[in-house]
Formats: sequence, structure tokens, C-alpha cells
Amino acid sequence: MMNKTKIIALYLPQFHPIPENDLWWGKGFTEWTNVAQAKPLFRGHYQPRIPSELGFYDLRLSEVREAQAQMAKDSGIYGFCYYHYWFGNGKQLLERPFNEVLSSGKPDFPFCLCWANHTWSNKTWKKSSALATEQILIEQKYGGIEDYTLHFNTLLPAFNDERYIRIDGKPVFVIYDTIGFKEVSLFIKLWQELAVKNGLDGIYFIGMTPSTISIKFNADGSTSRIIPNTQSSAELFNKTLSLGFDAVNSFGKSRGEMLSKGKLTDLLQKFILQKTYNIIPNTYNYSKVVANFFAPEDKWDNVFPTILPQWDRSPRVGKAEGIYVGSTPTEFKKHLQNAIDFVSAKPDNRRYIFLKSWNEWAEGNYVEPDIKYGDGYLKALKEVLI
Repeated sequence: MMNKTKIIALYLPQFHPIPENDLWWGKGFTEWTNVAQAKPLFRGHYQPRIPSELGFYDLRLSEVREAQAQMAKDSGIYGFCYYHYWFGNGKQLLERPFNEVLSSGKPDFPFCLCWANHTWSNKTWKKSSALATEQILIEQKYGGIEDYTLHFNTLLPAFNDERYIRIDGKPVFVIYDTIGFKEVSLFIKLWQELAVKNGLDGIYFIGMTPSTISIKFNADGSTSRIIPNTQSSAELFNKTLSLGFDAVNSFGKSRGEMLSKGKLTDLLQKFILQKTYNIIPNTYNYSKVVANFFAPEDKWDNVFPTILPQWDRSPRVGKAEGIYVGSTPTEFKKHLQNAIDFVSAKPDNRRYIFLKSWNEWAEGNYVEPDIKYGDGYLKALKEVLI
């Protein structure tokens, strides 16, 4: 009997060349460039991570997209959430794979979209020296009513697709950066109006939100630095909901890291490593981190937590971020089961969990088969979900 919890896997459409990446990084660049060139940074460090069954695929191929969907379906995953890049004034990037999924009707697998509304810099897809100045490659812009309307009309065919994931009869639309988007409430209000005018019941907006953060939002709109609150995420989640979102997609990474080592120890260690340009890698025990991943408020009906199979962004950022060690399919299976138990009291139509991710290879968070574990992570999903 299939588990009633629905797993939505975030999906990166970056694995194909585009003219912009050719210009910025060199002809033919994709994430596979970073993945294949990764080096171990310490004894026992699992790098490089090499794909097995699907190989170094190209997402321009329909056969690859269909094989991915079949793997996901066979593992009990409910659907994909494709990252969507809209930089304002109609400018999109990496849109081809999803557009072909939409126009072809294949694969026959549920999907939704996450607007990855962030600026791309020279550190977005590829590591650079810790001393290098960050340079903007393409800026995330918000063009106001006219652009927001164009954005909606561009995606309306997707919202009307029978495969599109709906909650309460409304197409799901996830927004990555809820804080940096100052007009997000206006955007949501406009889209809700446009949805109704176009025969939809509305849009079900989900805001990605960390479970803890080192910033406090003051009444006057300013922010101030604080010691992160690892006891409750209520203030953060309510802030997102107050902007007009229907639900929160919570991400417990920072919370889990701090509690795995002790809050002050972790903050001090990160501060020292930053000041010394990360001369040594900062590692975390995967099992200890994910054991502390979920905040009490992840049990709210309108909060959909995130699960993480692995984490290692060193192919992109070198030593500049924490590397998780000790992740195995067995440990991931425990994390998955814990997450399902955590949301078990929710109504069936609110038992959603986001998997980060299906295929973020250069961040080390993926469940696709590799040469070390084979299809072990997919089997872990299947054993719990089906």
C-alpha cells in the first residue's frame, strides 16, 4: 500500500548548454563540468560523484527526461518541482527542458514550478577563489504589474496542464526568495486575480523559508542581526504566511547544523573559517544534522518540510561551505521515515514533503544512481513509500 505522504522532488534543469553559460564559463559548460572535475578535500571525502545508470545526460533529450520520471515514479515520488528562471522583462534561462515536457505531453508525470528568483553571479554555477570579488552575471529584476502579468500569461498553459500538481484545486507555485522580493504580496494578489479571470480557482503559493535565520525583521521594515532561534520557527513561518503565501516549504539545514554541534560552537567555527578563508573544510555528520532537521512548527498543516539525501557543494564552492559526511541510503531512509512520521497527523491533502533534490549533483544533494551507491537512494524511497 502506497504511503499517503506525497514527496515532491526539486528538479534542476541546468544539464544542457545554453549561450549564456557558454559565454560565461566556456563552450558546452553544464553542471557536469563541475561534477567531473571535483577533487577530494580530505581523506575519505566522496568526490568526484559520477552518475551511473543515466550517465552524464543532456536534458534536451526526451529519452532522458522520461527515464528520470519512470525512476521517480517507481520509487514512490509523487512529482517533480522544476526550477524556473524568470529574470524580469520576459527574460528566461534554462527553460527548454520544461517547455519540451509541457509541449510534448511527456513524461506523463505530475509537476509544478519553483521560481528560483535569485541573481546569478560568478559564484552561482562554478567555484572561484575565496578572495575573488563577486560579479553579477544576470540580475534578478522585478518589472512591476506589466511584467508580472506577462509572467503569469507565459505560465498559464502549464497551470492548465492536467499533470500540474494542485492543492485545493489550485496549481502550486513555489517562490524561492520570499525576503528579497519586496513586492511579493502585490505579485501574489495580482496572480490570484489573473488566475480567477482565466478560469482557475486561484494559485496555491508556497514560500521557501529556512527554519532558523540570523536576521530579525523589525516593525519599521529594517533588519538586525540576532542569535538564531532553534527552539521555534513560528516567527519566520508566520512572516512568510503574512505576505500572502498559502503554505511554507521549510528548510531545516541551518537548524540541523547548529544543533548537531551546539549552536555557539557551530557559529564560532563558521566565523573562524570565514575569517581564515576556509583553509580547512567544515564537515558535518549527516545523521546528526538530519536528526535535528525539523522544527516543532513543521507539524503545522500549512508547512511542508524538506528532506535532504546528501549535501556537498564543494564542486561549486570548494571549502567555502559545510560538507556532510556519513550519508548512506540507510541513513537517508531513517531521515525519510522520520519526516513521514513527523507529518503523519496532518490531513491527507497536507501531507507533502519536498525532496531537495532529484538531481543537484554539484551540491551533492541528489537521489539519481551513482557509481558508489547505485540506485540505493531510490530503493530507500521505494521501501518507505510503496
